[in-house]
Amino acid sequence: MHIAILDRDRCHPKKCNHECRYYCPPVRSGSKTIEFPDVDAQPVITENLCIGCGICVRRCPFNAIKIVTIPDELNKKILHQYGLDTFRLYSIPMLSKGKVSAILGQNALGKTTTLNILSGIIIPNFGNYNKKPDKDGVIEYFSKSVMGQYFKDLYNGNKKAVLKSQYVDMIPRVVSGTVRDILNETNHGNMDEIVSELAMENYLDHDVRDLSGGELQKLAIARSLMKDGDIYLFDEMTSYLDIGERLRVSNIVKRLSESKIVMIVEHDLAILDKIADEIHLVYGEPGAYGVITQQKSPSKAINSFLEGYLKEENVRIRPYSIEFSVKSSKRTNVSVQASSWESLYKRYKTFELRINPGFINREEIIGILGENALGKTTFVKMLAGVVTPDNGSVNKQVKVAYKPQYISSDYDGTVYEMLSNTLKERLSDPFIINEIMFPLNIEELHEKNVSDLSGGELQRLSIALTLSLDADLYLIDEPSAHLDASYRINVAKIIRRAIENSKKSAIVVDHDIYLIDLISDALIVFKGSPGRSGESFGPMDMRSGMNLFLKDIGVTFRRDEITKRPRINKTDSALDREQKEKGEYYYI
Repeated sequence: MHIAILDRDRCHPKKCNHECRYYCPPVRSGSKTIEFPDVDAQPVITENLCIGCGICVRRCPFNAIKIVTIPDELNKKILHQYGLDTFRLYSIPMLSKGKVSAILGQNALGKTTTLNILSGIIIPNFGNYNKKPDKDGVIEYFSKSVMGQYFKDLYNGNKKAVLKSQYVDMIPRVVSGTVRDILNETNHGNMDEIVSELAMENYLDHDVRDLSGGELQKLAIARSLMKDGDIYLFDEMTSYLDIGERLRVSNIVKRLSESKIVMIVEHDLAILDKIADEIHLVYGEPGAYGVITQQKSPSKAINSFLEGYLKEENVRIRPYSIEFSVKSSKRTNVSVQASSWESLYKRYKTFELRINPGFINREEIIGILGENALGKTTFVKMLAGVVTPDNGSVNKQVKVAYKPQYISSDYDGTVYEMLSNTLKERLSDPFIINEIMFPLNIEELHEKNVSDLSGGELQRLSIALTLSLDADLYLIDEPSAHLDASYRINVAKIIRRAIENSKKSAIVVDHDIYLIDLISDALIVFKGSPGRSGESFGPMDMRSGMNLFLKDIGVTFRRDEITKRPRINKTDSALDREQKEKGEYYYI
C-alpha cells in the first residue's frame, strides 16, 4: 500500500510546470493518478492508483510530495486522518491512573495529535475525513479495551482533561497582564502551594510579555496544575528549563499521577527515564504517518530508541545506533590552545558575573552546565565579542562563529536565499553539504520563508549556518531547544563530527544531560544565585565537572549497563546513597 502526502505549504503550482503529473508513469499510460482540478490548484493524488515509483517525489521542484510504502494491514487501522493526501495516525496509547505514561519519538509523527485526541479536542475520524466525527463511533471502536471507558467518561463529561500545550512562547499573544493576574483566573485555592512548588515567587508581578522561556513554561504548567481535572496531558514540559527545574517539575508530575491519569510527551531522555512508568514509542515517516507501539518499561523503551530498532515490531527507526562512552577523568594541557581568557567580570544593574581564567584546546568541545540566570549566555557573548567585560579580556582573539540562545526569524527571504547570501561559495563545499546540511535536512527547507519556520526548523537552520561558517571557535547556545530526542542526538553527532574533521573547537551550552554527555570533552560549571550573581568553574574533566554540578542539585547518575547512557538514580536508593558517600555523583 502506498500513501501520498502533499505538503500544501511547499506546493506552488503557479511556479512549476506540473512536473509531478507530467512525469508520472501511470498518468502517461492514461491513468488519473495525479490530477489538477484547475491550472492553479494543487494536485490531487489518488493513492490506490499509485505504483510507488517515486518519480513525482524526485521531480517536484519544491520537495512537496512524499510517497510512502506501508503494510496493507496498517491501512485498515487508521485512527485519524486530517484530509486528502495528508498525515494519518494509526494507533493510540493506553492510559491508566497511578502511572505516568509517556510517548517518545520524532516530531511530526503524531504525538501532539494524540494528546489532542486524548483531551477531546480532536475526535478520531478513522480515515473518514469527509464525514462529521462521531463520538459514539469512537466509544464503540474502543469498547473492548480500557480506552472505551476512557472516551465514554471524557465525552460524557464524567472526566475532565487538562492539556498543557507545547507552544508556551505563544502565551503572551493570547493572554495579558501579570503572572499573578493570569494565575488568579484559574485559582481554585491552590495557587500559593503551586507557586511555591515551582519557585515562581520572584516574578509574580512581572508582565507576561517580559517573561523568559523558562518562566513561560512554568506559568503554563502552573495553570494546568491549578485546574480541577481527572486527566492531565503535558506536551513538552521541560523546554527552556534547567536541570534543577526539570527535576522539580518531574517530581510534581510524578506525585500528581498517584491520583490522576497522566500522559506526557518529553524529549529529555534522562527526565523521561526518571518520571515515566511506561513509555509508548512512536515510529513512522515524519509528516506522513505515525504508529504508536504498546507500552514498554522505560529502560527497554529508551534502549530500543537509542539502538534504533524495535524488536517486537521488527521496525528499524534509525539506520544507526547511539553509543555513549565513559569519558577520561583527566583533561590534558598538552594540546595546542585555540583560545584562552583571563579573569572576567561583568556587572549589570541587579546581576554580577565572575569568570575564572581558562582555555580551550584545538579539536576540543567544552560543555557548559548550570542553572538558568547564572550568566552562561553572557560568558559566551563575551567570547563572541558581543558583550564587553568590565574587567579582563579574552586572549588570543580567534575567528568566532556564534549561535545565540534565542534565534531571530525576521530575515526577509527564503532559507536558500539566506544560506546563499551568508555562505556564498561555501554553500557548495562537499563537506558542508554532506556532513552538515544533509544530516540536518536543510534542503527540505530551501523554499520556505525564514519568517515561516517553526521553532525546530529555525533551530536546525541556525545550527547548520553556524557550523558552515569559516571559524576557529564555534559558540553554540542551547542547540537542543525545540528539537525532539532524535534530532538532539543527531545534532550532537553532527557537531562532534564537524569539530573533529575540521580540527577546530567549540563551546556548547545546554541543559540536556544526554547531549552534553555525548558531545563534551570537558566542562565549565556555573554556580551562584540565579538572577543575582554567577561564577564559572573550569574547564575541568567531565567527571569532576559533573560531580560539581550534580552535587549542587542533589542528584546522582549511573551508567546503563547496556547502552552506557546516563540514568538518574532514584532518590535515597542504595546506589544513590553509596555514590553520595563516595562523592561520585555522576557514575561509578
